[in-house]
Amino acid sequence: MKPHLTLWECSLTRLRAARLVIDSGIHTKGWTRQQSIDYMLNNTGWAKVDIENDINRYISWPAQANAYMLGMLEIRRLRDFAEQELADNFDLSDFHDRVLENGSMTLPMTEKAILSWVANKQSEARMR
Repeated sequence: MKPHLTLWECSLTRLRAARLVIDSGIHTKGWTRQQSIDYMLNNTGWAKVDIENDINRYISWPAQANAYMLGMLEIRRLRDFAEQELADNFDLSDFHDRVLENGSMTLPMTEKAILSWVANKQSEARMR
């Protein structure tokens, strides 16, 4: 992996972690908007205007950061499963298509769709 991509991924990971702290801080600890902004400024490398936009979203949308993270982790788990099960037959673009093809779905529905896709791909591979 290219070093600048690794650095970027680390930056995004820090941002996601800070968003979880902010979301929880605002809605369970009573953090003010300014406390939240200060936390983000001190713990991410992001611009103040972007941080303020994030904070405004988390103030008005409780648990959004948590829901995003849970979704990301579940899709990552499903991807890891599909990669392991399909090995050389795994295609990332095809996986993305399967995740997105039905639009907005619950995580259990997404899991069912991916498990079905994996089973179909395995069946097709056995028939060759």
